[in-house]
Amino acid sequence: MKDDIWSRDEIESPCVKICVVHPESRLCTGCLRTIDEIGAWSKMSPDARRAVMAELPGRAGEHRVRRGGRAARLKR
Repeated sequence: MKDDIWSRDEIESPCVKICVVHPESRLCTGCLRTIDEIGAWSKMSPDARRAVMAELPGRAGEHRVRRGGRAARLKR
């Protein structure tokens, strides 16, 4: 059953609930948004949200490299 009263036509947040801000880039390592984008998300227009969403894949290459874990130990 669909609830038409509570449905919204907004772009969903890219948040994956891994909220850690990278100290140099100031991007969230989970969703790759800036602190300003995260704070303004609920007030952004749908077009502004689409623009941010379009930029996110380009940001992924910079922050998806893990520094620790098994791979780092094996490199030593």
